[in-house]
Amino acid sequence: MENRIETAPLISYETLLKQFKELLRSNNLKFTRQREVILQTLYNHAGHFTPEELYRLIEEENPGLKTGIATVYRTLSLLENAGIVTSISFGTQGKKYELGVKAHHDHIICTKCGKILEFFDEAIERKQERIAREFGFKMEDHSLKIFGICPECQKS
Repeated sequence: MENRIETAPLISYETLLKQFKELLRSNNLKFTRQREVILQTLYNHAGHFTPEELYRLIEEENPGLKTGIATVYRTLSLLENAGIVTSISFGTQGKKYELGVKAHHDHIICTKCGKILEFFDEAIERKQERIAREFGFKMEDHSLKIFGICPECQKS
């Protein structure tokens, strides 16, 4: 698909880190190396991660850093509430998180394996804006998720 994209962060890591430190300060939380590594890992790795996948990646890349899974969950929640990360819910299977400071994009999600692809389609964007206007809405944001079965899962 020609509109498939890999979205890169829109801001520098230094700017994001400054925002994160302010977020922690405003919530009376300490800035720790563990919390920074969670943010840094999300920034440096494109993709969508469950808290457990993110935890394993952090452990793999930072041996010896004592980061608990509870710290990952709490930090993701804090980052999501601040709009720094976004999540896609899989119902009882939980959520997958991605860095939220990226260019707008939509998602196509495999319901069998959980693979998530990002895409952008100008025609879809225009149509959504037109629909919002027709109903008298001033669109502030939107999220489009298409669920289906990916080519690999269709083969099996």
